[in-house]
Amino acid sequence: MVGIQATFFNKKAPEFMKRVLVDMSLTSLHHGHIRLLQKAAQLGHVVVALSTDDEILKAKGFLPLLSFEQRKEIALAIRYVEEVIECKWLIDLAYLDFHNIDLLVHGDDNVNPVPPERLVVFPRTDGISSTALSNRQDT
Repeated sequence: MVGIQATFFNKKAPEFMKRVLVDMSLTSLHHGHIRLLQKAAQLGHVVVALSTDDEILKAKGFLPLLSFEQRKEIALAIRYVEEVIECKWLIDLAYLDFHNIDLLVHGDDNVNPVPPERLVVFPRTDGISSTALSNRQDT
């Protein structure tokens, strides 16, 4: 047991754990993100696939206030996150295989082209989204 505790303390998961991917842009961080990461951590070693600045610009039409490296630092500070890797806007099977990912965990707004056997979908947190936060800020 000491080996497993020391392993987790050093943010290294035991080899028997699944590698679980959560894709995010982290242009803002809210409790819905934390709840999704917490659920993902119950399934295995959490890897955050963090969208690059250019991908956010293409998909959302703006550059994030924080750089990729700053957003990565924030993601790594979350206790449920073991690792952060760079990603494009959409995750596909080739990406999962290349990074040895067992499962993609996503909210129920998922549009990633990933087969159902490699996908775990959770309901989004009611009343919160990055878009809603952004809209509040604009008013």
